[in-house]
Amino acid sequence: MSETPTDELLYALDASGIARITLNRPQARNALTFGMYQGLIDLCGRIEADPAVKALVIAGAGAKAFAAGTDIAQFRSFKTPEDALGYERFMDRVLGTLERLRVPTVAAVAGACTGGGAAIAAACDLRIATEDVRFGFPIARTLGNCLSQGNLRRLSGLIGQARVRDILFTARLVGASEALAIGLVGEVVADTPALEARATELATLLASHAPLTLRATKEGLRRLQEGDEGAGEDLILSCYMSEDFREGMEAFLAKRPPEWKGR
Repeated sequence: MSETPTDELLYALDASGIARITLNRPQARNALTFGMYQGLIDLCGRIEADPAVKALVIAGAGAKAFAAGTDIAQFRSFKTPEDALGYERFMDRVLGTLERLRVPTVAAVAGACTGGGAAIAAACDLRIATEDVRFGFPIARTLGNCLSQGNLRRLSGLIGQARVRDILFTARLVGASEALAIGLVGEVVADTPALEARATELATLLASHAPLTLRATKEGLRRLQEGDEGAGEDLILSCYMSEDFREGMEAFLAKRPPEWKGR
């Protein structure tokens, strides 16, 4: 998979520790190239290594789309079984990397959010959307491909298998009110400016909370989705044996805000 041009995937980090990734192909409704997917992996690695990052917001450029799936032109070279299997393995790596990211992630979704774009949003921890959002995987009436087991697991964990069957079999797109009702998104706002403001507000709140608590919760839920119902002793110890846990106790008793350090 090729590297992405920097202008198709924008990255910024502000002074409060909020990182932002913008899918930046508005002329193509932010359809994703293989290079952009690889760029997401690379940026996740950068975030993982940067202790200054406390939360991540992912959005699409413009008001028409979060991302309208994978750019169809990317599939024209597919000829062999390995082309298909390699693509789905690659996508599982992209989404798994995002899912395992140590910081909380917020998908700020406006307009069309389909295919690979919907998969990216589903891999984030929280999703907020505009009133004109259209979310789905219309592959049964378009490409005729299928979702990987990893994607089916992730979607089923969000909305249940019955709704996944409904959305995939009918190939329909889910609007804002239904997405909110079934838990596909957590909030709906009026328009793109409101979405940007709310995403910043939510990310700022997340960045102010105990990072080890958020990390342990993310990882514990991910393991449960994959069928791992172990005791999670490593996650328990990562919090209870930390400097942050001691700081939290002392701050609570002293009636002052805690100063989290993530260790």
